[in-house]
Amino acid sequence: MKKAFKLQDLGCANCAAKMEAGIAKLPGVTNATVSFMTERLVIEADEARFPAVIDEAQAIISKIEPYCTIKR
Repeated sequence: MKKAFKLQDLGCANCAAKMEAGIAKLPGVTNATVSFMTERLVIEADEARFPAVIDEAQAIISKIEPYCTIKR
């Protein structure tokens, strides 16, 4: 399953790259892309684990940028 999300309050391109790398390492994730320019997150992951992946992705994002959130 592949879904795109809007990121709110994404601060810098370097942080976006760190988020992308962290999310891509999550179990069940086959691909993750974070675009700083469009403030967009695209995740491709197992459908059964997708809700958990989104929660884990938000945790990674919050560690890197505390005010950045995934708009669901």
